[in-house]
This record gives sequence, C-alpha cells and structure tokens, in this order.
Amino acid sequence: MDYIVQLASGFTGLFDEGAKTFVSWVTGIIPKVLLLLVFMNALIAFIGPKRVDNFAKLCSKNVVLAYGVLPFLSAFMLGNPMALSMGKFLPERMKPSYYASASYHCHTNSGIFPHINVGEIFIYLGIANGITQLGLNITPLAIHYLLVGLVMNFFAGWATDFTTKIVMKQQGIMLKNELQIK
Repeated sequence: MDYIVQLASGFTGLFDEGAKTFVSWVTGIIPKVLLLLVFMNALIAFIGPKRVDNFAKLCSKNVVLAYGVLPFLSAFMLGNPMALSMGKFLPERMKPSYYASASYHCHTNSGIFPHINVGEIFIYLGIANGITQLGLNITPLAIHYLLVGLVMNFFAGWATDFTTKIVMKQQGIMLKNELQIK
C-alpha cells in the first residue's frame, strides 16, 4: 500500500512541478514576449511599415543581407524569440533560411550581447568560468564566439536556402520569391 501512496504522491508532485513552471512562465517569459511584441509593432508603426518593408525588400535581394545583416540586427535589437518574427518581412522562399540564421544569432551573439538570450547565457558563462579560473580574459572568447557565429549563422541560412529549393522541387511547390506588401 505504501508503494501505491508513493506512486500517487509522485504523480501529483509531477503536476505540482508543472504548475510551478507554468506560473514562472506567466510571471516571466510570457509578459516579456508580449511586451517585446508590442514594442516591435510600435517600432514598426513609428518607423513606418513601408520603410520596414523596403528594408526587408533590400535585404531579400542579397543573401548576405538576408541571412547575415537582418538576422544579426534583429537579434541585437529584439532578442530571442522576437528576432525570429522579423522574417515576416521577407518573401516566403526566404523565411526558412532567415529562421535558421536568426535562431542561431540568438545563441552565438549572447556572449558579448547577453540581452539577446538571457535564458542561455548560463552556457556561455559556464565556459567563461573555466577560462576565468585559468586567469585568462573572457572578452576574446566572446568576440571569437560572435565572429564565428556571424560567419556560420550566415552559412546556416544559405545552406537552408539550398535545401528549401530541393524540397520545393521534390514536393512540386513554388514559394513566392517576391515580397508581398500589404
């Protein structure tokens, strides 16, 4: 009987822990994401949707801008996960590649810009702690992490471009290559 009581107690405890996690989200990440969404939409309204569309259109004409510059600026200005939403200004064909690049930018840039992805800074700090214990400066690590990230994140987007084309051909679909301005 004790085994059944422990099993039932553990089962209930699982939901207690889930509820604690949910409450932490409701008081932590959900308001942050909501406010970032409001901020991004306000910023777009302030700058002007036409200007943002034109900037995205400019970025969509060059893979370096689309998978290098735009994702970096989005990650720097908006942080994770809002940087991913800037892909809505690109043509459908470029959205998978933008997402690949921008999602990586939300990780590799956090060493020097911790505001981008506060939730993952512990990974970088774990590595940085080992370097600090060796008596070394962590700034070169952060800069190398950023520079390697800039190059590799671009290639992640570019490689996704090629796989998107292969899948489009395989599935017999054609994603729009032109920006649809509303």
